[in-house]
Amino acid sequence: MMRTISRSLLYAAVCFLGPVTALTAQERTEPAVSVKAIVGGSVVDVESGRVIHDAVVVIEGDRFSAVGPASTTPVPDGANVIRADGMWLVPGLMNMHVHFGLVLPGQAGAELANETEAELALRMAAAARASLWAGVTTVRLTGERGHVDLALKRAIDRGEAQGPRIFSAGEAVQVTGGHGSSVGEIANDGPYEFRKAVRREIRAGASWIKIAISGGIATPGGDISAAYMTPDELSAVTETAHRLGVKVTAHSGSPAATRDAVAAGIDCIEHGYFLTPEVLRLMKDAGTWFVPTILVSQPATRPFFERIGSPPWYLARVEAVGKRHWDALRTAIDEGVRIALGTDQLPHEPNDGTIATVREAEYYVDAGMTPLQALQSATIAPATMLGVGEELGTIAPGKLADLVAVEADPTQDISALRTIRLVVKGGEVVRNDRAR
Repeated sequence: MMRTISRSLLYAAVCFLGPVTALTAQERTEPAVSVKAIVGGSVVDVESGRVIHDAVVVIEGDRFSAVGPASTTPVPDGANVIRADGMWLVPGLMNMHVHFGLVLPGQAGAELANETEAELALRMAAAARASLWAGVTTVRLTGERGHVDLALKRAIDRGEAQGPRIFSAGEAVQVTGGHGSSVGEIANDGPYEFRKAVRREIRAGASWIKIAISGGIATPGGDISAAYMTPDELSAVTETAHRLGVKVTAHSGSPAATRDAVAAGIDCIEHGYFLTPEVLRLMKDAGTWFVPTILVSQPATRPFFERIGSPPWYLARVEAVGKRHWDALRTAIDEGVRIALGTDQLPHEPNDGTIATVREAEYYVDAGMTPLQALQSATIAPATMLGVGEELGTIAPGKLADLVAVEADPTQDISALRTIRLVVKGGEVVRNDRAR
């Protein structure tokens, strides 16, 4: 009897669901694409410096579909209209030297000594979320622990976590005894070990390779300008990475190490504390990028170091590089070296009344850039360095819809970036202070 009832119910269900399923299939359509129109603001063309006043920016889904003056750019019917009257619209900011899992010597770092990878993941996710809210829509991570960065990137890409677009170097490929290594740690030695390490990171999902070719501020003892890797080791890294379509960047404060790295075809140099005019000219001629992270050695960052309890030896090393680091930045600007903004602080970290990303850009103007050039260093220049200039870096039809709105024209005063009021990433409004 039960079997008969069950078969009868099954038959009834099939008869009932059949037409409904067919009807649903006939009526099924693709989900409607979200359409937004940002109106009333002034759009900054970061390539030319030209400004479109009283502009309309139309976003369909995750991309810009139209950008132009209101007189010739209609607002689509049914669009969600976002008022930006009196605001300047610029591309989402990019920061090319970030560690979401940053740990520095001192009290704050000591408190993280026993941090698990699960705890690290939560800390990094919080940093990513705060960075995006602050207006940084793209970051390059330059060395993290346990490939948590790659997991976070995947979660953001899937929409399971909120944060900037991530390009990452995975775990840094270290040389034994070099910057960032622990006493007694055996890392990589010789070209074959470096080739293997590079392949491991790329297989894990790294889109860049990070090496440390000189001493550093955060490593106690040793000469910051010492050259730790040999030319054959450097060539092994760049050749292996380039063969697999991946770029290489190097932590370096050393003229000698940088000279060898440029000869080996390095794509980018981080920090450059003691770089000389001669070496910077070599970088210019080779097209090597420079990410200065000038913040880390300048007086405005001293309160940050005091806040995290940095030890005296660390503060002494910071002070030891400050003037020559500044001279290197000024010379790089004068020589026309390609510069992309990076901070080596969390992008949203408070610094001198603003966030680290903005303060870094202000330093570039102080060192000789025009406000437009400093803005380019945080937008179109990083996009070019990352190889995604067709997708990011400007507000233009067809590109991914990343932008921020500020209260003044940053091409006239870069400090206008201190007044971010609207953040959009991939067409989604992350922050709109005027809507509160």
